[in-house]
Amino acid sequence: MPPSGGDQASALRTGSQLTTANNAANQGRGSARLAAPLAYDSQLNTLPSSASNSSDTSSLANAKPITSGPDVSDFEQQGRASWYGRGFHGRKTASGERYDMHALTAAHRTLPLASWVRVTNEANQKTVVVKINDRGPYARGRVIDLSYAAAAVLGMRGAGVGKVKIEGLSQQEARAAARDQSLASNNAVD
Repeated sequence: MPPSGGDQASALRTGSQLTTANNAANQGRGSARLAAPLAYDSQLNTLPSSASNSSDTSSLANAKPITSGPDVSDFEQQGRASWYGRGFHGRKTASGERYDMHALTAAHRTLPLASWVRVTNEANQKTVVVKINDRGPYARGRVIDLSYAAAAVLGMRGAGVGKVKIEGLSQQEARAAARDQSLASNNAVD
């Protein structure tokens, strides 16, 4: 015989008892439905004390901005690069951000996300600094997938694939290179 409604409610309370606030809220509405615990014998079933939240270090208002990232300045690699564009535009990347085909980003299999690299097209010596924000490429024989914008800067939009050299950058080098790229693109428009 299946358990009655009262037996089911008591079975849900096995980990820790429901808070009196939940019980009071359920009684006030006249509802027979009770909230289930998050997990049996879980620490998450109880709320932390307010004393542990009062320290100044846990406040987001006092948080310091993140200015450092992975330093991959000792990384070097050569191989074939490809690019990806419209079909992936707006989709989430491995880093959680949305892919923007007009941003200077790239996908790499092993480099840490949020690291910066300088990519040089070995056919014409054009360079671009890109942020690694995705995983890939998934095509055999490729070492990096560039965004549409990065491929355009390198002059490999038409070819689709090209031989490149990848050099890792420290965060300071990346900021300086991004600033220089921004100035160069502003001057090219004028």
